[in-house]
Amino acid sequence: MIGAAAELGVRYRIDVMVSAEPDAPVLSRLKGARGELSFTVRLSANSKESKFFGMLRPSFPDIVVPDAPGKPLVQQTKLWEEDVCHQRRGLPKVTVTQLGGHFAQGEGRIEISAINRHIGVLVPPDELTPGIKLDQGSDSFGLFYAFRAQSRNSRLNVDLKIYPIDCFL
Repeated sequence: MIGAAAELGVRYRIDVMVSAEPDAPVLSRLKGARGELSFTVRLSANSKESKFFGMLRPSFPDIVVPDAPGKPLVQQTKLWEEDVCHQRRGLPKVTVTQLGGHFAQGEGRIEISAINRHIGVLVPPDELTPGIKLDQGSDSFGLFYAFRAQSRNSRLNVDLKIYPIDCFL
């Protein structure tokens, strides 16, 4: 009797990185300043074998503003990873819903409070635009799909990389 072939499934890992646009106020006025950032990510990852829905609230309390554009404020960091292998059913849905924090040096201080636009509410002063699709790529962790949330006035980017990890059901 021949054993059944193992079926190929998937589990996901999500990493985050925060950067500033070259024209961001924090880069132009507060190079070398210390600050902190926190944000909220709504995550929905559902399959027959695994169900997850919730808000992730990572925070980064000790950030130093880089002295040149192109260097991240927050290095790539693991945000979430599934521990159950499941059938392929599409990517998890992730949305950055708010970004907050501050940077200060001497007399200079920049407060960041960016949120998504909501129906029936005035457009926020620092609107956060989520779901900007970036090119897929690969790095040392493997193939990834990338999405960006960008704040309009503070000019910060929250990049999410979703890594599909092959596994056997």
